[in-house]
Amino acid sequence: MKFNLLSKFKNQIINHAGDKAFTLSPEMELYTAVVTWSLNDSFYEKDEARLNRLRKLIYASNPVFVGKLAVYARTKMYMRSVPLVLVTELAALHSGDNLVARVTDGVIGRADEITELLACYELLNKRAGTKKLNRLSKQLQKGLQAAFNRFDEYQFGKYNRDGAIKLRDALFLVHPKAKDELQQVLFNKIANNDLQTPYTWETELSALGQLNFDSEEAKAEAFRAKWEELIDSGKLGYMALLRNLRNIQQAGVSYAHFEKVCAHIANADEVARAKQFPFRYLAAYRELVNPVVAKTPAQKLVNKLTNLIDGSNNGYTGEMLTALEKAVQASAANIKGFNHETRVLLACDVSGSMQKPVSAKSKILLYDVGLMLAMLLQSRCKNVEVGMFGDKWKTIIVPRNNILGNVQEFYRREGEVGYSTNGYLVIRDILKRRAKMDKVFMFTDAQLWNSKNTADDIQTLWLRYKAEVSPNAKLYLFDLQGYGQAPLQVLRNDVYLIAGWSDKVFEVLAAIENGDSALDAINEIEV
Repeated sequence: MKFNLLSKFKNQIINHAGDKAFTLSPEMELYTAVVTWSLNDSFYEKDEARLNRLRKLIYASNPVFVGKLAVYARTKMYMRSVPLVLVTELAALHSGDNLVARVTDGVIGRADEITELLACYELLNKRAGTKKLNRLSKQLQKGLQAAFNRFDEYQFGKYNRDGAIKLRDALFLVHPKAKDELQQVLFNKIANNDLQTPYTWETELSALGQLNFDSEEAKAEAFRAKWEELIDSGKLGYMALLRNLRNIQQAGVSYAHFEKVCAHIANADEVARAKQFPFRYLAAYRELVNPVVAKTPAQKLVNKLTNLIDGSNNGYTGEMLTALEKAVQASAANIKGFNHETRVLLACDVSGSMQKPVSAKSKILLYDVGLMLAMLLQSRCKNVEVGMFGDKWKTIIVPRNNILGNVQEFYRREGEVGYSTNGYLVIRDILKRRAKMDKVFMFTDAQLWNSKNTADDIQTLWLRYKAEVSPNAKLYLFDLQGYGQAPLQVLRNDVYLIAGWSDKVFEVLAAIENGDSALDAINEIEV
């Protein structure tokens, strides 16, 4: 399925910042809204407003595209919440074939997503309690039946949590058919609340925390030994390691165990399997460089235990930072950069509207995501300039192979350019300098404006730049917030729109370089 988008960009509108912008087609707007989704209010849009906009876009789009987008968001962009929203809405609007069943099965990647989907279905359909969920969409039910057949006892046990909808409730609602006798035994265990508690780092540390110790020193030693046991067991997943690097360090584990952790983090094969958002590495990096000031009881306990351990291994921090940098370099290895003959400009938006956390619990801001993606791409390009814009536009020279360190350098200096969104200054600069760029990349929430109240705007400047300086230049807007607007007319005058927070956005970039559109990557998904 191909979408002819050219006719969809005629309507000029005013963006949230009060400047000129252009509308997108329903499919393109849905794509940008989905892959930049977080259950968190954005700067210009409340979460409920985005959900309502998402629903309208789903109804305005081709159901097959909606299904493909749901699977794409889950399997390619590593998103978990928004694919469930798409499935739920698709089940309400589409019938007559098994599309909903295929999509449902395609977006369930973990056992807990069975109950999460049912909770989403209950919430969006304004139903309360499992009795009303008996009116479940038949095709959604079939998809969940297929999903039930894919998980073993460890996977079910790991995610058998207390919630409004429990795994046992889901079993009785979905009525999956066991594929063999062994699976029937497993289903019986779920029905009888008799699943074996799996060996995981969460259950082990939780159990240890329930014990009574003679002294705080004995408790600290027990936690150190437990972390070492967990490291040796191989049961600590990659994300668990990333999230617990500081805890492991503060527990005072031996250097041999510390080396194991660093080797695992830096292993290219493990990086590929982990499928982490790039900013997860940045979050881990910052936890080590800028530790959290203890505020909660849990944080205070960690600090107290750390102070009780002799020979704290904070001196190993440099080695751990090196492991994280190696991991990020490995994650960038498959990104198709550009050679020395291609002049590349990377411009990062560090304005006020970009300084919102990506989620309620995250310390990573939206502009951190843009910086991270920009530095990943910078590491793969041979002839590249990078900079940031707010009130002003400023180029900054940083080494090519120091991704996390470069992000920190930009983070440290973002106040130097102010907090407006004068993206037009990027194009005005290369026009004024007559700098012949082949590729211009802007990492932004796309709410550009001109705070200086001059006649300059990015659309006009880009047309002049192509006419006067570089006729073959291409401009790529990396939309990091998905408000559904573009500051330039996309798919005209070599302007392209890409959206999302995953390093998979560079696969979309590669597709565009081969003559496809951003939506072609989605349309290639099989459901």
